[in-house]
Amino acid sequence: MASNQESIHGTKFPFQVQEMERQMNLEPQKKEFDYSKRSQWLRAAVLGANDGLVSTASLMMGVGAVKEDIKAMIITGFAGLVAGACSMAIGEFVSVYSQLDIEVGQMKREKRREDAFEATKLEVQEEENDESLPSPVQAAAASALAFSLGAMVPLLAASFIKAYKVRIGVVVAAVTLALMVFGWLGAVLGRAPVVRSAARVLIGGWLAMAITFGLTKLIGIKGL
Repeated sequence: MASNQESIHGTKFPFQVQEMERQMNLEPQKKEFDYSKRSQWLRAAVLGANDGLVSTASLMMGVGAVKEDIKAMIITGFAGLVAGACSMAIGEFVSVYSQLDIEVGQMKREKRREDAFEATKLEVQEEENDESLPSPVQAAAASALAFSLGAMVPLLAASFIKAYKVRIGVVVAAVTLALMVFGWLGAVLGRAPVVRSAARVLIGGWLAMAITFGLTKLIGIKGL
């Protein structure tokens, strides 16, 4: 009797535990959400919005340097928004589509080298690869939307103010606040020093607006 119990506890039971562990390992497990992908997309969106903010505000400041008419400034800003959003979308689509072609080609080469693997394992790998592939349409839409949101800041700031000097001041103030926010978001998402990153973004935006305003004013004075 004792020997039978020893055989059960010493021999059969460990085999049963091993079998149960093997079956549990074979069961499909829920995939954890990849937060790094979300961080990359958010950071790209912040950079796109910052690009739309700086480029559109610089265009509006350039036109404002030679024309005090609010209509000319708004039309210039709107044209910059549309042109910039389209340019961002097309550029991102072409870039991501090229990346997609490279990754698909690499997957096909790896699949040919893995003919010795089991079919089930290949199916799992294919599903994971499909999920990780970049989407050109999604990237283009995100870039255009982010650029447009950033460009709306100076447009909205200047839309309802007719006084020239007040309008210029409000645009600079609104862009400054937005640059600080975008710089802070980019630093947080990129895990960089917040103050230093926000200062770089702010100073870069100021320089872009100042250079555009100054050069356009100079050309206007010279009558070129």
